[in-house]
Amino acid sequence: MTITQLNYVLAVAEFQNFTLAAEKCFVTQPTLSMQIQKLEEELDIKIFDRNKKPIQLTEVGKKIVEQAKNIVNEADRIQDIVEQQKGFIGGDFKIGVIPTIMPTLLPMFLNNFIKKYPKINLIIEEHTTEEIISRLQKGQLDAAIAATPLNEADLKEIVLYYEPFVGYFPQEFRGDLKELTPEDLNINEILLLQDGHCFTNGILNICKASKLDPNRRFELTSGSFETLIGLANEGLGVTFLPYLHTLTLTESDKKNVLEFANPKPSREVSLIFPKNELKIHIIDALRNTISGVVKGAIAFQDVAIISPKAPKK
Repeated sequence: MTITQLNYVLAVAEFQNFTLAAEKCFVTQPTLSMQIQKLEEELDIKIFDRNKKPIQLTEVGKKIVEQAKNIVNEADRIQDIVEQQKGFIGGDFKIGVIPTIMPTLLPMFLNNFIKKYPKINLIIEEHTTEEIISRLQKGQLDAAIAATPLNEADLKEIVLYYEPFVGYFPQEFRGDLKELTPEDLNINEILLLQDGHCFTNGILNICKASKLDPNRRFELTSGSFETLIGLANEGLGVTFLPYLHTLTLTESDKKNVLEFANPKPSREVSLIFPKNELKIHIIDALRNTISGVVKGAIAFQDVAIISPKAPKK
């Protein structure tokens, strides 16, 4: 039994296809198939049921895959230890970022990071929180940036910053308001991102609402803050933004921003990674870079953390 064979098994378990698994492992399909067959013969069991399409794990195969993940991770950890001892910070690093953080945070730190750590090949993917959790647990991501707490037993979270929610209220909706409180909000006037965004969950939690009025004038499905701002400017409602997003608004649009009274409803943004702490030296480099950049942009102290999970119905 070799680490290479276990990597091949994990690839087939992920893709449920020998050809795709071979492509991921940069070997020919016959080589990968032969190595897995040799492992099955050595163990005297079948890891995969090849009669099913797509290929499925057998019951004992499921247990072997879980153990193989641990073995491969620990083998990778040895390489991490060696690299840290040598002071080397480099290699591929795959990170997931949720859509409501990606467009504002990435431009703030990425250029500094790649200049400081030129040997790291940062592979950035945009995913929902649910996808991030799944991919971290499957070993398909090294780390992620998302709203927390997630309270996943097998994942660790390091807080990067606390980002307040702010209202975007054109004059016809704001009246004499100088700052917002949850009591000022009418959920049925609020333009929201599509269901599934943890930012939308946060707004519903602020409003203490589990659902919207089915008799609203229209139903919007959008993943873009720019769309929501444009509709608000047309008098179709109000919306909410993460504070960092307001830094890039036009001067005209900034006049429509209303902050909340203290304590300001805020989201906790964290680096999330598996508890085995693989590539922790790169995770630390990311944390230090991001925290240093954001610290100067967000000066709020009196905050109330809003859950990123959907409110109970």
